Amino acid sequence: MSFDQPMPPFNAGDPSATFVGTSCLDLLLIELVPMAYRIANELDAAAADSAPHPDVSSEAASRTGSSVDAAGGGSSSVAGGGDTSSTAGTGTGTGMGTGPATSSRSRLDEDEERDAVFFRLETLGYRVGLGLVERFSRDRPRFNDTLDAIKFVCKDLWMLVFKKQVDNLKTNHRGVYVLTDNSFRPLSRMSTDAGGQAVARAQPFLWFPCGILKGALSAMGINATVQAESSELPGAVFQIKTIPTKQ
Repeated sequence: MSFDQPMPPFNAGDPSATFVGTSCLDLLLIELVPMAYRIANELDAAAADSAPHPDVSSEAASRTGSSVDAAGGGSSSVAGGGDTSSTAGTGTGTGMGTGPATSSRSRLDEDEERDAVFFRLETLGYRVGLGLVERFSRDRPRFNDTLDAIKFVCKDLWMLVFKKQVDNLKTNHRGVYVLTDNSFRPLSRMSTDAGGQAVARAQPFLWFPCGILKGALSAMGINATVQAESSELPGAVFQIKTIPTKQ
């Protein structure tokens, strides 16, 4: 194994130029998406545990008051209703132990969970894309316009990360670019199921690559939003919308 620095500029046609371990990237994505979901739910559970529960304290005070009243109610109440009061106390205790605590630890709803996971994966991908472009375009001349930068992404960056070029690039020449990859590598090993849920389950695996694109464009001075979707595996479509810089 050689640790020599590759000579610039990056030559995408060089078969020995292995700057990104694609197998490592595949394994990273396999673990990254479930990890992001797990962290999002663990953080939500921790926040719920640390939040005060006024309902619990008020119920405890009410139960304490009821116990005092029962104790002062005379010997006939104690003698005649000992078992009943014990049973009622147990029932109240069970309700206090499960009701408020269970509701406070309720899981994130679907939209909140999706937003939290998307933000985490996009942020991680952003840092990767930023570093890749800073490393592999540092000795290139500055891009003349946004279209040149997008072409660099479609050819050189895509080859660097996914070992192929984008199959199709479309633009409306008003800041919107659509990149189509008919065999997107992170989705190529995913199997389809009879229930038709494969596309929906594959969606989170596009969020990290969205972050890579966003970070790469940011490193080239382009502020943009990136969205991706798949209508049929293993294809993927990325939509880039550039944001004009305020003067």
